[in-house]
Amino acid sequence: KIPHMGWNSVMLKHNHPVFAGIDPAAEYYFVHSYYPSPESESAVLGTTDYGMTFCSVLAVRNLIAMQFHPEKSGRPGLQILKNFCAWGGK
Repeated sequence: KIPHMGWNSVMLKHNHPVFAGIDPAAEYYFVHSYYPSPESESAVLGTTDYGMTFCSVLAVRNLIAMQFHPEKSGRPGLQILKNFCAWGGK
């Protein structure tokens, strides 16, 4: 169903400093009609199911991108923003 609007979870493939201290069952607010399709599966940090499984978090070296809106995702989203500011890209 397009667009994807509402709350949904993210399944992380491995730990990342930007998601430190966040409950794995946390839900995030999504509003989109498109999703990334990385050339390399190693770039996929997190996936979400919404009629299909898609890349919802992409991380390569010092770059991280999210399909959801952390600023609209309550406490987990605010923690992501706080962690991102403290991360330093390492």
